[in-house]
Amino acid sequence: MTETIRTGASAGGAGQPATPSGVSPKGLKGGQLGLLAVVVLGISTIAPAYTLTSALGPTVNEAGLQLPVIFLIGFIPMILVSLAYRELNADSPDSGTTFTWVTKAFGPWIGWMGGWGLLAANIIVLSNLAGVAVDFFYLFLSQLTGSPELADLADNKPLNVLTCFVFVALAVWVSYRGLHTTKVVQYSLVGFQLLVLGLFVAMAFANWSTSETAIPFSWDWFDVTKIETFGQIAAGISLSIFVYWGWDVCLTVNEETANGKKTAGVAGTLTAVIVLAIYLLVSIATMMFAGVGDTGNGLNNAENHENIFTALASPIMGPFAILMSLAVLSSSAASLQSTFMSPSRSLLAMAHYEALPEPFSRVSRKFATPGYATVAAGILSAGFYAVMHVLSENVLNDTILALGLMICFYYGLTAIACAWYFRNSVFSSLRNFMLRFLCPVLGGVGLFVVFFQTAVDSLAPEFGSGSEVFGVGLVFVLGVGILALGAVFMLVMSRLRPRFFRGETLKQDTPALVVPE
Repeated sequence: MTETIRTGASAGGAGQPATPSGVSPKGLKGGQLGLLAVVVLGISTIAPAYTLTSALGPTVNEAGLQLPVIFLIGFIPMILVSLAYRELNADSPDSGTTFTWVTKAFGPWIGWMGGWGLLAANIIVLSNLAGVAVDFFYLFLSQLTGSPELADLADNKPLNVLTCFVFVALAVWVSYRGLHTTKVVQYSLVGFQLLVLGLFVAMAFANWSTSETAIPFSWDWFDVTKIETFGQIAAGISLSIFVYWGWDVCLTVNEETANGKKTAGVAGTLTAVIVLAIYLLVSIATMMFAGVGDTGNGLNNAENHENIFTALASPIMGPFAILMSLAVLSSSAASLQSTFMSPSRSLLAMAHYEALPEPFSRVSRKFATPGYATVAAGILSAGFYAVMHVLSENVLNDTILALGLMICFYYGLTAIACAWYFRNSVFSSLRNFMLRFLCPVLGGVGLFVVFFQTAVDSLAPEFGSGSEVFGVGLVFVLGVGILALGAVFMLVMSRLRPRFFRGETLKQDTPALVVPE
């Protein structure tokens, strides 16, 4: 077994000297990533091809022709929150991100729940990523061999779950081996999926008039007043928030990035803007070609909802459709691997500050990665996927909606924490007022409004796929239930690891880790 080192807020880590600021390092190796590498990791984690094939159908079902404006509305809180992240990262670069910053702002109890929300979101999306990878793996084999029956193997639940375990194990192996291996994998997979998405958009624009369900472009698609109810807006935004989620991995690797105090924050904002451009192009091209009807290629056809690109790749791309299957497979596989960096480093930070059991603070001496936490995240995500496959009639849709709740919770909490943490400096300049107070508050409040609206709506058994647990909608059970479970686990940890909860290991005036320039 690879030798590990242990870190700890109180001990300074095994053989790890304290930094000049007095904070013990976690064992991560600094200066491994530049701006381009961090942006590529951010795009990989968001996984445009994967998120679009999973979310276009449900979002159109909620927003109809207003799909483009929903993406724009969903982007607003994302960019506002990203500015809050950038300010917090410049002050206190730490791989714990939400956990560390919310703890410094509001104390250990709220900070712990913020960290739990981040971890829960990552575990949910890891299971979702694995599910999409499985579906497109068998679809790709079917198209490659000309054997349609191979695609049906994804419907075999035991085989589906077993294949998922294999994908998760491979992703854990790459993540465990460190950022050098990760970069090699990510540059190739992200580059390929962006090239294929560009080909898909170009061919959809070129051939849209040949489709029986085609509709012409209209600026009315950007008119929010044409959405009938606020519930539709909230549900649509919740889904669109899912498609932007993942840029914060740029901040999670701040301790391993060259000039991490600046580069990580810039990379997060830049990633979100690039992904917005991709989504608008793909959504407009797809709507023009397929329309929003509920028959044929229409985006509201229930048979198309789970995997839009499965339904539209052949009509749009013809013989090149196999490239889209491979692009979604590579997108979900790449994101599955890169997403492991966020929960593993959050678990590392929480254990480092004694908020979780000590084993999670172990770092591989050979690869400088949080090995124990990476393996644990893999086991949890694989287990969650297996359970969801038993409970849910539509695993992808229900986990996307539950993920939206988790994202709204911990992004919103981080944004509000930014305003409170910097409260003594917000009126010192117009810049500070805008970036440390106004933007974070607007973004945070907006996300919490969506969180509460979606939580109330998801109580109904018919919400999402229609799956329920004792008459309560499965999405509510997943979203709110997981947060409640976190509160219970927090109480347990307060007995097992009391120093953190007494404010002895991480407090507002704890010096920030010195990140190499």
